[in-house]
Amino acid sequence: MANPFRSARIFFSELASELKKASWPAKTELKDSTIVVIVACLLLGLFTSVSDFSLYQVVDLLTSWVN
Repeated sequence: MANPFRSARIFFSELASELKKASWPAKTELKDSTIVVIVACLLLGLFTSVSDFSLYQVVDLLTSWVN
């Protein structure tokens, strides 16, 4: 059976070397991307809310006609 501590050490050393190879965004890129994501989430939430409210009103109107 392999030594689990040796396997973990190999894994973390490979992990560290791969993370050094990665290209990390600059602070301004990170800030801009965060703003884009927040604005996109707000727009999607607004669209979902308006769609839900509109659909509810249409269904309510149609069911009031049936009664």
